[in-house]
Order: sequence, then C-alpha cells, then structure tokens
Amino acid sequence: MTIITGETRIFPILGDPIAQVRSPQFLTQILQRREENGIVPPMHVAPEHFIDVMQSLRKTQNVHGIVITIPHKIPALDACDLVSERAKFVGSVNIIRKQSNGQLYGDNVDGIGYVDGVKKEGFDVKGKRALLIGAGGAGSAVAFEILQREAEYLAIYDLDQDRLNSLIKRLNERFPNRAGVGDQDPTGFDFIANVTPVGMRAGDPYPVDVSKLNSKQFVADAITKPEVSPMVEHARSLGCNTMVGAGMFNAEAEILVDFMLRDHPINN
Repeated sequence: MTIITGETRIFPILGDPIAQVRSPQFLTQILQRREENGIVPPMHVAPEHFIDVMQSLRKTQNVHGIVITIPHKIPALDACDLVSERAKFVGSVNIIRKQSNGQLYGDNVDGIGYVDGVKKEGFDVKGKRALLIGAGGAGSAVAFEILQREAEYLAIYDLDQDRLNSLIKRLNERFPNRAGVGDQDPTGFDFIANVTPVGMRAGDPYPVDVSKLNSKQFVADAITKPEVSPMVEHARSLGCNTMVGAGMFNAEAEILVDFMLRDHPINN
C-alpha cells in the first residue's frame, strides 16, 4: 500500500471523462515499485476549466508532473512552456514534467505506446497498409508513429474534416505520399486501429464497418473501458489478432513514469 506523507509528490491525470482511466492505480504502482514517494490521482476536468486548472497546478509546489488524457491533449500543447519536437509535430501533449525552474515541458508518447503494444501482440506495421480512425491528439501521435515505423500507407478517417485534412497535410510533408483520407471501410488494409472514444458507451456504433473485416487483419483499439471493445470482440470472433486498450497502456506506462522523473526527453 502506498504511504502518503507531506513529502509525497503529486502527478495528477486530467481528463473528461476520467472514470475509465487505469493510470491512477498502475502509474502509482510503478512509482511505488521504483521506491518513489509519489501518487497519480485522477482529476475530472471539463474542457472549459482546463486552462484554469493547469494554472493552479503550475503554482502547486508538490505537483511535479501532469498526465493528460481525452479531451485535453491538444490544448495541453499551448499550456506548456516547452514541448518536444514529436509533440509539436502531432500538435498534442499527453505527459508534462514540471522542470526545476517551474517551466512545464510536454511530450506525447501515445504513438510509441500504441505501436509498441501492437508489436508485443506479434504484429509489425512495417510495409503494411493501415487504416486509422481518429485524427485527434492520440490519433495524430499514432499516425506519426505508424509512418515513422515504415508502414507502406496510412488512411485516416475522422468526422472533423479540418483536423483530418491538417493532419494528412503535415504527415505528407514529413512522409511524402504515404497518408490519405480514409473511410470506415476496412477492405484492403492489413491493420485497423481505433484511437477515438467510440465504443466506450452502450449503444455506440462500431468505429469501422465490421461486416467487411476478415481474419487476416490485425485490429487494435485504444479504449480501456470496456476491457474488450465491441469492435475487438467482433474481430476476435472472426479470428483476427487484436490489441485492446490495456495493451497500449501497459506499453506506455513505464515511458510515462520515466518522463515524469527524469530531466531529459524520451527518445523515439
């Protein structure tokens, strides 16, 4: 059991909703295992209050870092004083460290965690065709990482056309002619990835047209509640290899703690 004292360092996680996140328990356990006196409490923060909360946390002296989750990853970029080149490219932040001088330094390691989790399940995106659902903060990070690891082509679908087009433009500037607009039809893709909240609530539609999935495809989802998303459950019934949201989180958790405790960036 974690012993909380007056010297305990606080690394809150901010999100809306927040009940589904696994980070408070598991990141605190990693800190405890490393014999660090720190905790990761959940904070339910609505978007309209995010900046005010960030300003308060900046002034709270025993807050040493902040974990960012949906829907705050994009506004968190502007809340930082400094960000990594990776975070700047994807336009979002999911982890912030408070430097010794009080400045907030942000990075985004969502893409690393997602693709590392997929790799641990035996699938390599190199040379493959991928369909990604979601062009938000996490989606942008996953898109960058998929192409960074030499996927042949990446199609992306998102309801927000402006952010979708912006992401594809930036990706093609970095990875010429390897990204384009997709839809919800998974036909012709080796790898199908959902990085949206779709599937968390009862009655949600599937992120893709699951009637067109086949057993040779790898299907991954980022949501952690329910533990097995409806899309992954359906894919498994077809014989697909899959990754659930916990796979992403487990791969990413150690990286998040490393970042909070150290004074140097996480290398890709």
